[in-house]
Amino acid sequence: MFLLVIATVLAGALGPMQAAVNGKLGQTIGDGHAAALISFGVGLVFMFIVVFSRQTTRRQALAVPGQIRARTIPWWNYLAGLCGAVIVLSEGVTVGVLGVATFQISLMSGLVISGLVCDRLGVTASGKQPLTTPRLIGAVMTIMATVIVISPNFSVPSTIILAIMPFVGGLLAGWQPAGNAAVADVSGSMLVSIGWNFLVGFAALLLAYGIRAVTTGVSLTLPSEWWMYLGGPLGLLSIALMAILVRRLGLLLLGLASVAGQLVGSVILDAAIPSLGHAIHAATIIGTIVALVAAAIGMIPSKKNDSLTTAAAVGGGEAGEVGPR
Repeated sequence: MFLLVIATVLAGALGPMQAAVNGKLGQTIGDGHAAALISFGVGLVFMFIVVFSRQTTRRQALAVPGQIRARTIPWWNYLAGLCGAVIVLSEGVTVGVLGVATFQISLMSGLVISGLVCDRLGVTASGKQPLTTPRLIGAVMTIMATVIVISPNFSVPSTIILAIMPFVGGLLAGWQPAGNAAVADVSGSMLVSIGWNFLVGFAALLLAYGIRAVTTGVSLTLPSEWWMYLGGPLGLLSIALMAILVRRLGLLLLGLASVAGQLVGSVILDAAIPSLGHAIHAATIIGTIVALVAAAIGMIPSKKNDSLTTAAAVGGGEAGEVGPR
């Protein structure tokens, strides 16, 4: 369990990097929506090459439409890419104003609430997770961290409104790893699942962008800096790691463990590269510490949870099986 938590912390550190890249891209081209579209487009092209260059994954990918019609799993699992689209869109729109740390804490607050609900309903393969006291305390403290970190902007209502966007993204993202894992189980390939995730997110963003182009008009000039196109690959790697880890940790624990990597990475980015983030306030540091403590408390295992994990491991297949679902 300890090694899985460490892996999740490292995977979480990719989030601030992606947010910084997409946020700077949105600032540079003056359109957060277009920045999200570019990010998803690059990720989709990369996954298309990876998936369709191999005969096995190409066959598995082409079988997905038939699996949707056969209703092997609930259809909404195939829409997990919409969750990522909302997050990437919020990165392009809000990071330039909020800063990476504030964005990440707002996102995590929504993620933790979603994790509580999803784990209690048994969305993950390991079954229903109990609402233990440490989990509830960790969730409440994460929400407190969000309030603390945005407190310097209480006098600026527009900034508070922007902070709501990543919070909503977090509410949706709590379920995303389980949806991607379910598609991976049915298709037989994690790569196919990730590729499908990017396809759905890109299609939704492109449709919305097309509507904007017709109704209000759009103008787009691509930046020359190569690193501004790395948002998609960074998100791709993050999705892959989270989908692998979710079955062993549960959605709430996955979110709380990743808080450490995300918040530490966020503060480092904001402090070291001000042009990518935002000024570091004392409230940012305090909020980060509160969120880290919340993650530590939330990771305290319960006896009931330990017994479920042990039973799953002894059972071998089904809930105890390692890998994507």
